[in-house]
Amino acid sequence: MDRNVPRTTSEEIELYIRTYYSLLRSSEDVQIRSLVEAHAQMESLLHPGAREPVPDMSAFIYSLLRLPECLASARLVLLGQSREVFERNGLALDKGWARVASRARRRRALFDGQETLAVFIASHSDIDDLIPMLTAYQIEWNKLNQRLRRVELPASGDRVDLAWLAGVLGLSPDDADRLQRVWGAALLPNLRAIQAAPKRFAVRLLTSSLTDYRRATLAWYDHVEASAAGQVDLRRRPVYFVSSNTHSLINLLSGFALRHRDELLAYVRQGTQPGLEAEWRDIEARHVPSNAENFLYYVLKKYAHAPEGQAIAAARAADEAACGLLRIESDPDVFEVDTQLVELCRLRPDWLDPRLQMPGTQALALSEAVIVNIDYPLGMAAYLIVTQLAARVAALRGLYVMGKAATLNGVVGDVMIPTVVYDEQSHNTYLFDNCFRAGDLAPHLTYGTALDNQKAVTVRGTFLQNANYAHIFYKENYTSIEMEAGPFLSAAFELARPKRYPSDEIVNLYHAPFDLGLLHYASDTPLSKGRNLGAGNLSYFGMDPTYAASLAILRRIFALEIARVEDARVSDAVVESL
Repeated sequence: MDRNVPRTTSEEIELYIRTYYSLLRSSEDVQIRSLVEAHAQMESLLHPGAREPVPDMSAFIYSLLRLPECLASARLVLLGQSREVFERNGLALDKGWARVASRARRRRALFDGQETLAVFIASHSDIDDLIPMLTAYQIEWNKLNQRLRRVELPASGDRVDLAWLAGVLGLSPDDADRLQRVWGAALLPNLRAIQAAPKRFAVRLLTSSLTDYRRATLAWYDHVEASAAGQVDLRRRPVYFVSSNTHSLINLLSGFALRHRDELLAYVRQGTQPGLEAEWRDIEARHVPSNAENFLYYVLKKYAHAPEGQAIAAARAADEAACGLLRIESDPDVFEVDTQLVELCRLRPDWLDPRLQMPGTQALALSEAVIVNIDYPLGMAAYLIVTQLAARVAALRGLYVMGKAATLNGVVGDVMIPTVVYDEQSHNTYLFDNCFRAGDLAPHLTYGTALDNQKAVTVRGTFLQNANYAHIFYKENYTSIEMEAGPFLSAAFELARPKRYPSDEIVNLYHAPFDLGLLHYASDTPLSKGRNLGAGNLSYFGMDPTYAASLAILRRIFALEIARVEDARVSDAVVESL
């Protein structure tokens, strides 16, 4: 079985990984230019044009969306696991440093306003993610710099003539339009910054011991426990662990958006969010098959973050507290992974999304269980978080993972349900009984297809794959590529067996002492160069599978807890009769 699966991604990728880890052992700054050749040599699927003189806008935009915007001014990137690590290296991050964020990657980062960016990392997966993105960003910035050196840019204005921009930069009209949409009013300032000087990033890893990663994870969990004190004592409560996001489960469980439908639709009719009103008219007229509940959840997210939505945000917080939903922002001194706690006994059955209604939901009032939902971590942070949490809770009844993946056989919006995972971290092939089947999602999927009995590959980083690598796995019927399944299953092994997870083995996780389910929704199709999720404005190719997967997870937890409560009732009745 799977004897042909390669132990490593490819020689070129392994060379690249070895190169940057060997350089990062230095106590001095590492220049990104020393990685450019190894980066280009691997021929990444995300950066096929690395060697070409023409800018590769897909790689550049992918990187800049996942890196803080201040990188246009930054020169030095410092990597550390916690505020304590930065302070040990002489950096007082509370003095003159400002919080900065990226649009498409959650990672705590602070900028000194001059040239230094401090980035908090949760595991070595953050290094495998960051270094290739910084390298791609620098390569493409410098290509643009070469083309802009002798160009006279417009003196002012929010927009640039796209035909002119495409010609100057050697881009297609579509790529020029994408750059305009991504940068918006910052397009001209950013072009001037690129024109002014080439990019010469330097990186320094402040410490790299596993102990520092574990210490940061412990601090993260201590913060969760302290924030829940007085409401939920996880040491005495059984837990269903979920890795998903911070909106879909809470929206479904509170039903808040559905009870405030009129107010949300009034906001839509204001026209402040382009496309929303037309989208709603199409849903009402059944011109599109989109789900009305999912639409309202999307609008609530937009409205609650708008200045005029402060009142509804406060009302939402009050309703969530009333039905046992607790939001916990991550510890500001370590990596960024937010947490939500859900006490099943305090849920309001009359508030639940209609798709969660099922026989026996009233019995949840007798459940002691808590759902612990975390905003999905990156790579090996998943292993560190689960092993830490499982050691501190009363019992783990279920482990469920919902995340994005690249699909090699489906389309954007499909949901893949694996039963085999090959993990590039441990080199293990994990076999397990996924508790989900296609039929659990099909009733809730409008656009995509649920594909069960799939095989997934867990890679070390999104850039760390090339066409040859993908084709080899596809020949072995591996159909999705992602970053977290392997680390989660390595943690599951240690929760079920009396030893550390092995390496380079076929690992049987059947009959684990807790429920186990993994769902991956397709965000891109690398072999066909498909669009990435979120390329449009309001995309139900993202909303649709997210809520279908969330519904499957919550319905599974409800069914297990209802059955457990009913069994306890029967047992109590038998005891009383004796």
